[in-house]
Amino acid sequence: MKTIVFVDFDGTITMKDTCYALVETFAKEGWEEISRLWEEKKLSTTDCANALFKLIEADEGDIGKLMETIRIDEYFKEFLSLCKVKGYETYVLSDGYDFNIKAIFQRESIEAKYYSNRLVHNEGKGFSIESPYLNESCGNCGTCKTALIKKLKGEDGKVVYIGDGYSDMCPAAIADVVFAKGVLYRYCREKGIDAIHFEDFKDIMESGRI
Repeated sequence: MKTIVFVDFDGTITMKDTCYALVETFAKEGWEEISRLWEEKKLSTTDCANALFKLIEADEGDIGKLMETIRIDEYFKEFLSLCKVKGYETYVLSDGYDFNIKAIFQRESIEAKYYSNRLVHNEGKGFSIESPYLNESCGNCGTCKTALIKKLKGEDGKVVYIGDGYSDMCPAAIADVVFAKGVLYRYCREKGIDAIHFEDFKDIMESGRI
């Protein structure tokens, strides 16, 4: 049985959520309420993001400079190398933005397949997002990680899922092995989902479960 590893991006690979950093740095007053509605699932990711971008005063250069300040987990590249040695397929699934992922992966010389929302710069009109991996029957997340996992794992794949947040809750429920921290770990405990707590990718590599 082949093993497929799926990894969240914001707050899991990165030390700080890049979407949060973006609004915290550039958004005008009112963004906290919009984010709260998203956390309560009263706004979809797409609606939340497009509402937030109306409050953001920045251009691509500004966002690019901000991404330069976002650090990644110091053990993540070693973890990717381990997965490659073991022959594990590895995918990054994100309900965040491709611009952020691309900027950080290029800086860190990381080559990994990723799926995410697309950040679109509309000249003179700011930003919006497109969600090519949206599940129309649900619509909560811009990137339906559960649907992507089912598509990518094949018929007999063993799924390892690694995450920390709200968009990781559904995929954690269908994974064979779950590594969780933050909001996701608390959710797994509440729902009786077997999850291994981690703080960094060193913990995952030393767990004996990967």
